[in-house]
Amino acid sequence: MTETNYKRIASLKTADAFAGYLADLGVELQFDRELRSGADSPLGQAYQLDDFAIGNRFSILPMEGWDGTPDGKPSDLTIRRWKHFGESGAKLIWGGEAVAVRHDGRANPNQLISNDATVAELENLRKVLLDAHREKCGTTDDLLVGLQLTHSGRFARPNDKKRLEPRIVYRHPLLDKKFGITSDEAIFTDTEIDDLIGDFSRAAKRAEDAGYAFVDLKHCHGYLGHEFLSATTRPGRYGGSFENRTRFLRELVAAVRRDAPSLKIGVRLSAFDFLPYKMGDDKRGVPEAHEGRYEHAFGGDADNPLAINLEETFQFFDLLGELGIKLVCVSAGSPYYNPHIQRPALFPPSDGYLPPEDPLVGVARQIKVTGELKSRFPQMCVVGSGYTYLQEWLPNVGQHYVSAGLVDFVGLGRLVLSYHDLPFDVVNGNKLQSKRICRTFSDCTTGPRNGLVSGCYPLDPFYKDHPQARELKIFKEQLK
Repeated sequence: MTETNYKRIASLKTADAFAGYLADLGVELQFDRELRSGADSPLGQAYQLDDFAIGNRFSILPMEGWDGTPDGKPSDLTIRRWKHFGESGAKLIWGGEAVAVRHDGRANPNQLISNDATVAELENLRKVLLDAHREKCGTTDDLLVGLQLTHSGRFARPNDKKRLEPRIVYRHPLLDKKFGITSDEAIFTDTEIDDLIGDFSRAAKRAEDAGYAFVDLKHCHGYLGHEFLSATTRPGRYGGSFENRTRFLRELVAAVRRDAPSLKIGVRLSAFDFLPYKMGDDKRGVPEAHEGRYEHAFGGDADNPLAINLEETFQFFDLLGELGIKLVCVSAGSPYYNPHIQRPALFPPSDGYLPPEDPLVGVARQIKVTGELKSRFPQMCVVGSGYTYLQEWLPNVGQHYVSAGLVDFVGLGRLVLSYHDLPFDVVNGNKLQSKRICRTFSDCTTGPRNGLVSGCYPLDPFYKDHPQARELKIFKEQLK
């Protein structure tokens, strides 16, 4: 199947057309044919998290804008994005932004950092968001706002947008070669990990002081927390057994509870992973060659590394329960080495490959796994990911799975860059603004991959007119 054989979602104008195409693909994905709004809207219902009622079932997922200042503070572009988060109408802000807990953990030289010099700016971001939400929605009494804390690990670029300066948990048989790691120098020692846990707990304390309700201890997308979960070959306290591979999380939680006791804790998790992919001869993604068992995909099948095995993911959810953590956001894979399973899109970014499957297959895969986890752990507050590619049909799919009790919140990422107030429109019964719906052109990724800020250059008038839009256009023309 060539790229042109994948039907564009915008062409599926009716419920029958959408259902028919899903059937043609053999994709199991349910949706409600009619959306409900107002008091009758499943997506508008409150969710009770302990003693706090979150006002509806939309969540804004954390993003990196590549638009902070060199010293880790928000720029005007960052503030604009957070204002949009507030205006979105979503009542759960999952992290808002991926914030590095120290300099060497930045994914780019413009990522936000948590330190004593930035705490006032991080507090102001929250206030900007709250003010915008209050003006749009009338109240913030039912709005829960968290901050995602991260170390980018293998994918750290703290000083130069084009130069990886990786810190890793173990030597990976495929990723080391893919990303140019040739020695053990980048491996964290156990002592260095202990020190890093202190950096996380101090960042959590700053978040508490800045008024955030929770912190997300990031365990997804190939970044450091996620890499611990696949460290089966690492010796010592932080590798090998499941107990050791989750020690980082357990000690993080203990430190945060000690230093910032009023905070709730959430975890964004890549619930499953596959082999890394590369571009094949026809520009489609193909899996990297690997012989024998592949034991470096958490939530994957070691004997069939293009399949899912949730045994350890279930163990991880059990552990979250033991730790008293109810907030969990389900994602998958990594944007760096198998993006089609993590953020399904028809058009790849400049460093990507054409999708090896119809993106709807990837959407359905994430939704199915999320439903399995919610069904098995009904006490967990589960936020789903991977919905953006659904476009016009996103609310209908989200409504079905929320109504069925197979997810608690519909998480929105890239779509928010072009149509930030879609949640407000859906909950209030307003007609969708089709010209603002993200079509997964991936310019919001191609830009940062080439040193530019992240924004929706095709659909957001602000970024259409941004000086970097011309740079992006020239770069894309050179790729043709």
